[in-house]
Amino acid sequence: MTRWSRNSAITLWIAIVMLFLAACGGTSQPTTTASSGTDKGTAPASAASKEPVKVVWWHSMSGELGKAIDKLVADFNASQKDVVVEAVFQGTYDESLNKMKASMDSKSGPALIQVFEIGSRFMIDSKAITPMQKFIDADKFDLSQLEENILNYYRIDGKLNSMPFNTSNPILYYNKDMFKAAGLDPEKPPVTYEEVAAASKALTKDGKYGNSFAIYGWFMEQFFANQGAELLNNNNGRKGLATESMLNSDAGIKTLTWWKQMVDDKVSLNLGRKTDDTKKAFIAGQVAMTLDSTGSLRGIVDGAQGKFEVGTGYLPKPSDAKDGGVIVGGASVYILNNRSEAEQNGAWQFIKFLAEPKQQAFWHVNTGYFPITKKAYDEQIVKDNLAKYPQLKTAVDQLHATKANTATQGAVMGVFPEARQLTESAIEEVLNGKKQPKDSLDNAAKEITGKLGTYNKTVK
Repeated sequence: MTRWSRNSAITLWIAIVMLFLAACGGTSQPTTTASSGTDKGTAPASAASKEPVKVVWWHSMSGELGKAIDKLVADFNASQKDVVVEAVFQGTYDESLNKMKASMDSKSGPALIQVFEIGSRFMIDSKAITPMQKFIDADKFDLSQLEENILNYYRIDGKLNSMPFNTSNPILYYNKDMFKAAGLDPEKPPVTYEEVAAASKALTKDGKYGNSFAIYGWFMEQFFANQGAELLNNNNGRKGLATESMLNSDAGIKTLTWWKQMVDDKVSLNLGRKTDDTKKAFIAGQVAMTLDSTGSLRGIVDGAQGKFEVGTGYLPKPSDAKDGGVIVGGASVYILNNRSEAEQNGAWQFIKFLAEPKQQAFWHVNTGYFPITKKAYDEQIVKDNLAKYPQLKTAVDQLHATKANTATQGAVMGVFPEARQLTESAIEEVLNGKKQPKDSLDNAAKEITGKLGTYNKTVK
């Protein structure tokens, strides 16, 4: 998975919200006329000219991911004559969203945009979108064909405002060879905090460490969900706007205390905030365990080839944790309401194309992201890929084992990028010995709560 940029101008988020809401608040939504009947629907075309409708799609996928997007777009354009999609890379998720805000007055923006999952609340509050549910209902699109635990994140107030696109979650990666050498069972990865700590002690020797976990706010969010704990009040911001951060609850303190103790015991190597650094240390055999996205699986397995065998396990949790699981990460696609009805319906046709098993299988195999469509797993290329990378089964099983509740649905708030940065600062303070877990999380929770209050005023 391409990690979302955390070095961009996150601190401008509140200002962006205010400006964006002011610019977009009065925008009316066009009537949705997606066809009913078949999944394909009726693609829009201009009655006067019969020219295909052009749909501009802004995305944030670079490198190999961008090439996969270009292939999907080319295949869609070749599959019919009524809609032409143009995919345009717009930089990081933050950069793309800022450009969309700036484009609203001039209507020079896209009809379709990919937005990271933590931008969900902001997109809804912006009033700049036509909810995806309008097209789903009008077209009688069968949502049961899609993965329920993926839909759960994006379903707010019982409806979908966007369609999931690139989806991942975190798993534990471990070095099976180092496990064998330490007398640990290479087929039984640790599943609890306590087991991770014990295994790390056994694995730390000869200048090598038991684990290294990046200081990444996303991981803390996942640790909460895996304990069945909510990160925000008002049911994680899903039963009304969140007004209070619960980062300093027992789930947060327990997690950070465990993490700090391993660093203090010198069995966990603190390499800072970049997941790339922990990934490199793992592939180099410097650490025996790490956490990373399922989207990194192929790169990690290929990188370790010829050096050691990579094992995978579920995200760890405390031994006394309540029912939980993982939250989906990644991004979804939104249809913007200041584009013509024809463009919006054209975007919907493309979205349905992307959701088909064949396209989802291609996307999964070439990127490592989960298919959002269940039947994609029946495609031969997916079966072949699973045979080549059996570690992927861990990720799929973990997704399916997740208990659906407001904790695993994930938190939604309009200041999520800032909240994630504050969370990382709190973790960093503790791991560097500057503050105790409770004190640091208390301060971060207070700051996040303050920012929630400021944001909520702009929405009202």
